[in-house]
Amino acid sequence: MSSVLRQYLTITGNYWLFTLTDGAIRMLVVLHFYQLGYTPFAIAMLFLFYEFFGIVTNFVGGWLGARIGLNRTMQLGTGLQILALLMLTVPDAWLTVAWVMAAQALSGVAKDLNKMSAKAGVKMVARQGNSQLFRWVAWITGSKNALKGAGFFLGSLLLAWLGFQGAMGALAAMVGIGFIMTLTLPAGMGAIRQKAAFGQMFAREPAIHWLSGARVFLFASRDVWFVVALPVFLVSMGWDFHWVGAYLALWVVGYGIVQALAPRLIGAQRDRNGPGPADDGPGGRTAIGWSLALILPLGAILAAFSLGLTSAWVITLGLACYGVIFAINSATHSFLILRYSSNDKASMNVGFYYAANAAGRLLGTVLSGLSYQTIGITGSLAVALVFVLLAAGFSLRLPAVEPRTG
Repeated sequence: MSSVLRQYLTITGNYWLFTLTDGAIRMLVVLHFYQLGYTPFAIAMLFLFYEFFGIVTNFVGGWLGARIGLNRTMQLGTGLQILALLMLTVPDAWLTVAWVMAAQALSGVAKDLNKMSAKAGVKMVARQGNSQLFRWVAWITGSKNALKGAGFFLGSLLLAWLGFQGAMGALAAMVGIGFIMTLTLPAGMGAIRQKAAFGQMFAREPAIHWLSGARVFLFASRDVWFVVALPVFLVSMGWDFHWVGAYLALWVVGYGIVQALAPRLIGAQRDRNGPGPADDGPGGRTAIGWSLALILPLGAILAAFSLGLTSAWVITLGLACYGVIFAINSATHSFLILRYSSNDKASMNVGFYYAANAAGRLLGTVLSGLSYQTIGITGSLAVALVFVLLAAGFSLRLPAVEPRTG
């Protein structure tokens, strides 16, 4: 096995283990605290620091990775996740809102350090052009999301088998294996010789800003119904917890599979709407088209609801269609941020981009609980539709052919 492939598999393997626990934590917290009688909005607030510190971490983490190396930021993120999980193994009497929010804050820092390190690390090891880069980033992103879905199901199972505290201890042991894997990565991976000044975080190409803006509203459109509104809606319709966990797991697994297959589904070649060599990969117009396509499933669900078709299966089937289109959107964005970035700015640009990603999740998470509690599931879907239109609007400013970078 070549050293490049070995490094890619190490990055991917650590990311897989980390993602399993990240999905499991989310499901455990939602279900456990719903059992304890928390309102949907109160449950959403438990994730407030998780998302907020993700914004800060991505913004600073890209600069940190450029200074100390992506291997070190990945190790730091993995270690913080172990600490966050161990914080949640305390007795129920200690699981106050403040304590859980603090643990979620650490987990948010850990998740985004790990994600930024993994995505920028792929840029470092992909050596055979943009076609390989698109395939590798689609695979690591798609497989990560499939495993996050498996994590939802794993979380619901561990809650039933081991209880809340026992589940957290088991997850901490899994992340420990991932930490050991990161020790084999080369020292200083992704660090630049001329240490990056913090001010460089604010100096980037316009395409990075427009793509990051589109990312904010793309992910807000998902999380405004996915994080709190949908699981609480399904429980209110009489679904058992393990069926809710299974459905959300299958949705994310399917979404991850589509992401991994995106290069085959839309073609790893150039954006056909603009000139360029065959290895350019998708461009800005691809992002616009797939963003607008998200209007179709959301509009269909809202139309069905207006006709009185309000069963759980209407929304679950509609959101399955949404998931396919969303996955292609997300894979295209994940490729474009790396395509727009030169090697010496990859970690900083990826950090900035995923700060926008975290801002979208924060916006969607807060409005998921608030819109569902005040308007219901229809309100959550209507807000998602507005966010899709905003994401498409930002995508209009993306170049059809990517700017040339080193």
